[in-house]
Amino acid sequence: MATEPWQSGGFGLYLHWPFCQAKCPYCDFNSHVQAEIDQSRWKRAYVAEIARVASETPGRVLRSVFFGGGTPSLMEPDLVHAILDAVRAHWTLANDVEITLEANPTSVEAGRFRGYRDAGVNRLSLGVQALNADDLKRLGRLHSVTEARAALDLARDTFDRISFDLIYARQDQTLDDWRAELTQALTYAADHLSLYQLTIEPGTAFGDRFSRGRLGGLPTEDLSGDMYFATQELCEAAGLPAYEISNHAKPGAESRHNLIYWRGGDYAGIGPGAHGRLTLNGTRLATDTPKGPLDWLRQVETTGNGESLRQSLPLKDQAAEYLMMGLRLRDGVDLAILSALGGINKNKIKWLEDIGMVETTPHSLRTTAAGRPVLNAILTELLPD
Repeated sequence: MATEPWQSGGFGLYLHWPFCQAKCPYCDFNSHVQAEIDQSRWKRAYVAEIARVASETPGRVLRSVFFGGGTPSLMEPDLVHAILDAVRAHWTLANDVEITLEANPTSVEAGRFRGYRDAGVNRLSLGVQALNADDLKRLGRLHSVTEARAALDLARDTFDRISFDLIYARQDQTLDDWRAELTQALTYAADHLSLYQLTIEPGTAFGDRFSRGRLGGLPTEDLSGDMYFATQELCEAAGLPAYEISNHAKPGAESRHNLIYWRGGDYAGIGPGAHGRLTLNGTRLATDTPKGPLDWLRQVETTGNGESLRQSLPLKDQAAEYLMMGLRLRDGVDLAILSALGGINKNKIKWLEDIGMVETTPHSLRTTAAGRPVLNAILTELLPD
């Protein structure tokens, strides 16, 4: 096993861009609509925070950089270039470093793709979400199906790797609707798909409508389950098996950045509302930042530190987090790492194994095909009280 548990997962950098053109009704991410954005001011803040975090993590090899949001494709390519120049100046990058940027497929943003590639981005993740006009409108998306297709074509011609997101179990969606839509999506030659069931989150516009009984047409639990199993079947047949509950990829095209999260690696979080996990001097730390864009920006400018929280994580919490994240993966969790973090109730594992929900090898614990759809119930059994 590696010297410290995080090293088996690796080290990555997450950069949060908090701005969007509009707030989608299902979205509970830290995103804000703002008419005027001084990108040169944001550049100074990001570059300063990169230097600060790098001073605490000398000698590390950076495996991935992820621009998330919000809508990072609202960033000027020159801003992305400056950020990546700072990253390259402060860390050694892995030979196969993955640099991902999330984008919305509007015509204006698609025109920036070549600029992002020239800055060093080598993987694009497109927020398509639906492939029919009515549902795009319901989901509050600003692009059309035609723009989504054009953006996918351009992304495929511009970047080494592309991924896109779809949401299913939408209002009034039938199983046949979803099978047809996913079959169409699989023809677009992406090497990675993120396929999420629609969830109604408190604090969102959908959450508010749902609480007032005004969000009709949501699928039953049985129908959502059928859609999940159809997703596994169609993606498997197309050569993009699920390597994680909601993520499908051709072998070798898995998201290296997300694997750092799921395998318990370290990652620096920079930007408003960005979380991080850093192991420093043998102590695993949780970091957080102010969610308000201007709050974060002013804090960086006035104090030289964008964090609002830094606290050590007890081994019990580390073990719980490692289980919650790692059991999402088809490969499961490393038993040696789990043991180093304090172990787990072997009687519970044996019982779950007996009823076909998990399986163990000499080195790993993972959910079965039957167990993956009920992961939350499995975690309820395995996590300490």
